[in-house]
Amino acid sequence: MNTGQKVVLALLALSLIAGLATGGKLYYRLSIFWILLFFGSWFWSYFSLGGLQFIRSARTTKAQVGQIFEERFEIQNLNRFPRLWLEIHDESSLPGSEGSRVLTMVKGRQTRSYIARVRLIKRGVFPLGPTTLATGDLFGLFPVETKIPGIDSLLVYPMMVDIKSFPNPPGLLPGGEALRRRTHQITPNAAGIREYFTGDPLNRIHWLSSARRGRLMVKEFELDPLADVWIFVDAAALVQSSFPQESTDSYAKDFWNHPVNIPLPPSTEEYGISVAASLARDYLRRGRAVGLACSGQHLTLIAPDRGGRQLGKILEALALTQMKGKLPINALIETQVKHMVRGSTVVLITPSVFREVAFVVDFLIQRGLKPIVILLDAYSFGGSSGTDRLAESIKLLGIPYRLIKKDADLSAALSDGYSR
Repeated sequence: MNTGQKVVLALLALSLIAGLATGGKLYYRLSIFWILLFFGSWFWSYFSLGGLQFIRSARTTKAQVGQIFEERFEIQNLNRFPRLWLEIHDESSLPGSEGSRVLTMVKGRQTRSYIARVRLIKRGVFPLGPTTLATGDLFGLFPVETKIPGIDSLLVYPMMVDIKSFPNPPGLLPGGEALRRRTHQITPNAAGIREYFTGDPLNRIHWLSSARRGRLMVKEFELDPLADVWIFVDAAALVQSSFPQESTDSYAKDFWNHPVNIPLPPSTEEYGISVAASLARDYLRRGRAVGLACSGQHLTLIAPDRGGRQLGKILEALALTQMKGKLPINALIETQVKHMVRGSTVVLITPSVFREVAFVVDFLIQRGLKPIVILLDAYSFGGSSGTDRLAESIKLLGIPYRLIKKDADLSAALSDGYSR
């Protein structure tokens, strides 16, 4: 029983006592008024949520940090009776979500809707809900509410930057022969023909074979002999460091300008994830086959492939990665190096200051691989010093590397730097 109900019942009791004590009709009339008010409010609230239909929809369920996310909230009053007020509480865990509203005087057979926008500032997956609808009687004596579970989730990809120039070592022919692996991508290596299936692009139809056989035939392709690109992200919790994150404004006041550059949280985790996502997109744009290896809260291995679908798989894996792993980067590489084609490019992204990083780089060179190292300066993130000494050791090996510090312009830092 809330405060309003207690007040009405107390006034009812006082009116009855006064009426019995004085015999005045006014007090009896007041008693009837309080009774009608109490039960009338209860009756109104009991039916206030009936006939309401709530729809929550989003334009997309995948977006990127820095973009504007839009949701449409719609309330339909399906019966004839109006709703004096209606509160919509958005309980989504999406940072800065602005879906909560108060609607007044929703008439019978009326539909009310609004758009909620938020600037995405954090990667990950966020459920779009639950949503609580609250209403009641005119005096608020009997508030009622119902919780509508969320149906969809929003996947927020990490922030990516454009890279003007980054080392792109040429691939080698493994054993002097092309890779005998079929691919859905169009490459210079035609492998044969097969029958046409619904959904095959028209530019893959081989018209001469189709004319000879009397049915549509399409060309099949093999992978280019260009060697793969492997991106290794050091997700060991031991080597990560960070500063407390300052609050970021997620208000979408300039929603027509999207995406915008959102300051990365001052942590090696977020910088490493953003670097990995940017490099994956850059290599895929160059037509390389890119794979990902990361050992965070669980082991993530994505075999090298080309195309936009591969980028989506890598971004989804990076969006969900939490750098709480126990496996060091050198151990992860040693377990996966036997699966790499000779001549492949191996990109190492690590905030480690241990000498084992230089040892594993030399190990990759001896195996006929082409390493590139991205060093995150742990000291600038509040961690241990020693990144500069490690960079000098790697420089002596004659391989390309990049050194990235906190608050650095990632685009410039990845585009410029030492390369052999």
